[in-house]
Amino acid sequence: MAVDEVENTVRSGGETTATETEAATATATATATAAEVGTLAAKRYAVHPDYRVNVRSGPGTNYQLVRVLQYGASVPINCQKPGEWITGPYGTTNLWDNIANGEFISDAYVYTGSSGYVAPRCA
Repeated sequence: MAVDEVENTVRSGGETTATETEAATATATATATAAEVGTLAAKRYAVHPDYRVNVRSGPGTNYQLVRVLQYGASVPINCQKPGEWITGPYGTTNLWDNIANGEFISDAYVYTGSSGYVAPRCA
């Protein structure tokens, strides 16, 4: 709804019209939905506490090293994609977890409670 439509529906004396109430309800719903999405994205997974895991620019050890995670780190998993097979403390897998834009770690070092996908596949 356009701003001028809301402004044109305000009555004198501070009364609220149905149109203004609908606009407020839509805004509140959009805010609640954004908060729910933020909550879903906030789930973090523990990296094995005995390892400082290399973060790569893609799903394999042939990709550039971006940084190294500290001991006891936890990470979000935005999406996952197949790549190089890696053996780590949580098994052998070819799944790589996208933890930030252009940052991947092997799922073999992340405790997800699953041997498969726990997030959508990366595009």
